[in-house]
Amino acid sequence: MLNTTTTENLKREMGPLSIALTCVSVMVGTGIFVLPAVVSEGIGAAAVLAYVACGILVFLLALCFAEVGSNTSKSGGPYTYIEEAFGPYAGFLGSGLYLFGAMASDAALVNALTDTLQLFIPGIHVFTIKVLFQFCVFVALAWLNIRSVKNGVRFVMITSIGKLVPLIALTLIAMPHVHPENLRWIIQPDFNNIGAASLVLFFAFLGFEAPLSNGGEIKNPSRSVPLGIFMGVSLVLVLYISIQLVTQGVLGNSLQENKEAPLGAVAKTVFGNPGMIFIIVVTAISILGSLGGEILTMPRIMFATARDGLFPKALAIVHPRFATPFIAIIIYSGIDFILAVSGSFKQLAIIASATILVIYLGVALASIRLRRMNKETSKKGFIMPGGITIPLLATIAIIWLLLHLTKTEFIGISIFILLFTIVYLMIKEAKRKAMKNLYFKSKI
Repeated sequence: MLNTTTTENLKREMGPLSIALTCVSVMVGTGIFVLPAVVSEGIGAAAVLAYVACGILVFLLALCFAEVGSNTSKSGGPYTYIEEAFGPYAGFLGSGLYLFGAMASDAALVNALTDTLQLFIPGIHVFTIKVLFQFCVFVALAWLNIRSVKNGVRFVMITSIGKLVPLIALTLIAMPHVHPENLRWIIQPDFNNIGAASLVLFFAFLGFEAPLSNGGEIKNPSRSVPLGIFMGVSLVLVLYISIQLVTQGVLGNSLQENKEAPLGAVAKTVFGNPGMIFIIVVTAISILGSLGGEILTMPRIMFATARDGLFPKALAIVHPRFATPFIAIIIYSGIDFILAVSGSFKQLAIIASATILVIYLGVALASIRLRRMNKETSKKGFIMPGGITIPLLATIAIIWLLLHLTKTEFIGISIFILLFTIVYLMIKEAKRKAMKNLYFKSKI
């Protein structure tokens, strides 16, 4: 019988469809339900250009991730790629920032879920009820993913279908209600307003690379990784642009009056009051799917970093029965919960976007470095066309987006980098002393 386990004691059970649906599940979270109005502010119907700009960047990054991801069978995703390209310090820094960005994103999502359910459960914003509810959400999703990677994948697939089908249906049914005059460009787009809109919108595109964190659980990575990523990203981009055009076309100038729930306003226009309830249910399913996808994938970053000795070894322990990194899942979900009860959606979303953009920059540069370091390895999997042109274009695009961050956000990222650097140096010094003591003991 074929042995589907890896040297990490994980089981290879994820194929192209699992990767694609995990991409969709993680990406299509709460962002697309609220961002159409936010993105169009200051740019109007030309907001579709922000989707095109984000789509181009995501496809450039997807090519970088597909090449480096299809050439490794280890878990860890961006951490593994950056560590192999630039060494332990860069890997530790990348892992820390990536994990923190993902946790901030998860915390933002569960806060959005709490806000969404307020119409059904008026008292959910009472602090004790909110804390209890969010605790139960993270415990349930953690337990689901500890039991087996198959459970996590199944949940992702079910929730992906549960949110995609209604969103596609709403888009198609709402098309006859689109007024062409609402799609006219009244505001002239330029690099500044497109850049500002794209930075806000990019939150809705975060997570396309999430399933690559399960590298040790992917079947035939050289085929599954590029195929799965491109399927997922293509589907999401088409869906996002369609939703933006329909939302703008149906609501027109009233779009800015419905910032809290633009898709809810579209559903109400098409179906009446039941439409608003319908979209709230879909939003809740969507957010739960995104959280499930994150808890399926992100703890593998902790697992991989611990496997390499940069995080506590306990995080690399695999459950003897379920073959999942259960301690990493528990710790990751616990920190998610702490962040969720201590911040708001907007604050956490900004932190998530900024930190993960820095990681994407690291992976783009890593794809150049790894290609030069090991040409033989790069021939085994997917190879980007055009040499280093694509990662260079991705690097330029990311820097362009990061230049639209505020001074406060730049300072915040710098502080995180400084803190992680101090932690790394402390760990390195502790290891040096331990090795020194071991050496002296061996001489006695």
